[in-house]
Amino acid sequence: EDGRPLPPDPRRERRAARVTRAATALSVVVLAGLIVADVLTDRALSRLPVADALHIEMTGHQWWWDVRYPGDGGEGGFATANEVHVPVGRPVIVSLKAADVIHTFWAPNLHGKKDMIPGRDATIAFRVDKPGTYRGQCAEYCGLEHALMAFVVVAEPQAQFDAWVARQRRPAADAPSSFAQAGQRVFVAGACATCHTVRGTPASGTLGPDLTHVMSRSMLAGGTFPNDRAHLARWLRAPGALKPGTTMPASTLSPMEQQAVIAWLETLR
Repeated sequence: EDGRPLPPDPRRERRAARVTRAATALSVVVLAGLIVADVLTDRALSRLPVADALHIEMTGHQWWWDVRYPGDGGEGGFATANEVHVPVGRPVIVSLKAADVIHTFWAPNLHGKKDMIPGRDATIAFRVDKPGTYRGQCAEYCGLEHALMAFVVVAEPQAQFDAWVARQRRPAADAPSSFAQAGQRVFVAGACATCHTVRGTPASGTLGPDLTHVMSRSMLAGGTFPNDRAHLARWLRAPGALKPGTTMPASTLSPMEQQAVIAWLETLR
């Protein structure tokens, strides 16, 4: 009460010392466990058999992921975006590149981070043992929309993966209606085709994602929103309003032309 410090209490000091020692010991045990787990995981990954590994090429762009499956000996290769399909139980080797700035490839439930530096090649290997959809994210700040640069890894049984590959290898199907055919003509004749490829059509741009089977994907714009007609229409009309800084320009098409293009894009599954 008079402001003088309390006299030493040996029991309190002994209790505090025991708590400190216990906390220190627990921290050491936890850190040691994490180090051992990391070493064992790295060792397991380094011993993954590569003879039957699936090879995938991924390039990070601001702010989306180009995903390419080279095929067998270069035959039957195809490209998609922001969605990586892999067979369960099979080793996967991903070759990584960055097109513009530093990105980091990270699917936290599957493996550690791997930096992607412009002008340098990198690889990462992993294996998914349980079917499911695993979210990935660019883990290196790469500009305004860094937080909206996501991807998913879809792990599925080998038969389902093979069926997906067979569908992705096909060129775009013929437009089923005259309205969709009109949309295809608008797409191919306009600015869309200078940035995007749709296999089976004259559209062969490489600045943006391959759209040959765009509607088979679960998300649009680097995992920004669901892939459905409403979001597709908003993205086509004003991409900068949904993802500021995106390099995709706002549409200059008339409302009717936009609807026709959307009708055609919806057939690309």
